[in-house]
Amino acid sequence: MVKVVYCISKKPTLSDEEFFRYWKDVHGPLGAKIPRLRKLIQSHRLSISADKQPSYDGMAELWFDDVASLLAARQSPEWKASSDDEANFIDLKRVAHFVSEEHVILDQTATHSK
Repeated sequence: MVKVVYCISKKPTLSDEEFFRYWKDVHGPLGAKIPRLRKLIQSHRLSISADKQPSYDGMAELWFDDVASLLAARQSPEWKASSDDEANFIDLKRVAHFVSEEHVILDQTATHSK
């Protein structure tokens, strides 16, 4: 599996609540329609007083079976619709992304039987 990771920042005109609501409830369903997409995860920033100001407000992960599936998805009208919608809530000057292959070092999230 390969995934595209986007680190995004909200438009300065939006509150945190407006940004996270739009991203999850409006943009999320658009992204979920992208063909060949196997998994879509949004990670929303938490504000923790002891932490310094984060560089980004969130991270999106788009999972595909392989690079060919990703490249095909990028040609779809659904990808275009999702990309076009980003201007509604993302500060497009403050985005980073990369394509990656995951290597799990530790995973203790599996549910144990009782």
